[in-house]
Amino acid sequence: MYQQILDPVAHSLAWSSLVAAIPLLLLFVLLGVLRVTAWVASLISLAVAIGVAVLVYGMPVGQTLLAGTEGAAFGFFPILWIVINAIWVYQQTVETGHFDVLRRSFSRVSDDQRVQAVLIAFSFGALLEALAGFGTPVAVTSVMLMALGFKPMKAAVLALVANTAPVAFGAMATPILTLAKVTELPADTLGAMVGRQTPILAVFVPLVLVAIVDGWRGIRETWPAAVVCGLVFGIAQYATSNFISVPLADVVAALLSAAAVVALVRVWRPSRSYTEPAVVAGGAADEPTAEFADRVAHPDSRADVVKAYAPYAIIIAVFVICQITAVKKLLDKATVKFQWPGLDIVSPKGKPVTLTEFTLNLLTTPGTQMLIAGVLTAIVLKLSASQAVKAYGTTLHQLRWAILTVMAVLALAFVMNLSGQTITLGTWMSAAGGAFALLSPILGWLGVAVTGSDTSANSLFGALQVTAANQAGLSDVLMAASNSSGGVLGKMVSPQNLAIAAAAVGMNGKEGDIFRRVVVWSLLFLLLMCILSGLQASPVLSWMVPS
Repeated sequence: MYQQILDPVAHSLAWSSLVAAIPLLLLFVLLGVLRVTAWVASLISLAVAIGVAVLVYGMPVGQTLLAGTEGAAFGFFPILWIVINAIWVYQQTVETGHFDVLRRSFSRVSDDQRVQAVLIAFSFGALLEALAGFGTPVAVTSVMLMALGFKPMKAAVLALVANTAPVAFGAMATPILTLAKVTELPADTLGAMVGRQTPILAVFVPLVLVAIVDGWRGIRETWPAAVVCGLVFGIAQYATSNFISVPLADVVAALLSAAAVVALVRVWRPSRSYTEPAVVAGGAADEPTAEFADRVAHPDSRADVVKAYAPYAIIIAVFVICQITAVKKLLDKATVKFQWPGLDIVSPKGKPVTLTEFTLNLLTTPGTQMLIAGVLTAIVLKLSASQAVKAYGTTLHQLRWAILTVMAVLALAFVMNLSGQTITLGTWMSAAGGAFALLSPILGWLGVAVTGSDTSANSLFGALQVTAANQAGLSDVLMAASNSSGGVLGKMVSPQNLAIAAAAVGMNGKEGDIFRRVVVWSLLFLLLMCILSGLQASPVLSWMVPS
């Protein structure tokens, strides 16, 4: 048995935190400064985390390695299982030519790529986040943007930055439901509080997307579309999470924001249409051809358009059906929970650590539901069994380095979590007293940056946020919600998501370059969330906290 230690270095939380942060800091330096390939950087940082766990925290070598294997397994199932099957659906549409039909359909909505970025990366990405989460929107929207003529780097950056405001309510509000479980606070109350934070963020994200595409000129020329999209999404997310249903917050917000943009461009157009210069072939999709432009001018048949949208309609239908209580209970019978073999770890207080329990939710995981949607897609698009299998093989080959990266990063996360390194960092930050209201989102950001998942970050730090809030006389609901809201901003710098984005646009090995393009936006949004959290903990905005 191994008992976690909070302050192994000179019995000091501060010094112990500095040492505990080394693997994470090294990972970001390797990615952002030295531009090392993500899978190499992840393996190096994993080795350092193992060294810190064994040499500094005194964790037995066997337990440390087993913690890494559990993390790697979790990285594959459920996370990669979702992404692989989501990309498989996309590959089938490419195989049959229906993806070209889809991109032509989007082009007919607006030929301005600034508007397309808002509609696809933000609204459509939010819908995918609502249904599946775990990297799916980044994988799918980045290749859709590539197909519309965006350069690979810009497509990846847009997909990552857009995957922020919807994340807390992603996968049918799984992060918030998990937060409620670990904090023992009502899920509806937590959802309402998050719904009074992330909608404010949502107002700014579409404007940032336009700026990434075309700078300040883009904002001046297309701000109506960006503002309408952000406002409608924010209002819908707030209203749905506070008054209707927490799990449906992103679904409603995504659909209404997309509808609002489509309605707007019917009566308004930018003064100048913007299109990226030609894309260099070699990524996940090549530049639009002369045939593509001709087909935009001469629309595809209605039957072809219906088939192009069919995979996404199928995904929505499968996920909605699987959320029906009776169906969910039936599917849940295939769920198996077990203690990871050989792991015997207790917290500093001597209580068993729940992280050692592995959940194999074979049928309720979005990955299996995405696989079912993929099979139905193959039938609707009339792919033969050999074509469907070939598309799956293409997907695995495309994601091979992303798979290695994600498994290594999750192994790193579990070693840091189970050895006590992450808890050391969180406990040190929670000692800030009243100022913790400003730091609370940073803790969530840190958790997602390490694990790539807002759900995991809430599971890791949710209870700690409540404890710190009680000690500092702050609202436990606000601090717990700030963990989730701050966490969404760590998504874009997570090596897991960086690897998925790089693989999707054909830029394997360039994760560090993508990181450098998104880290500034991540930190700026984090600063905004910290200020908002601090104001909501003060008399200025305390009225926003549900009683």
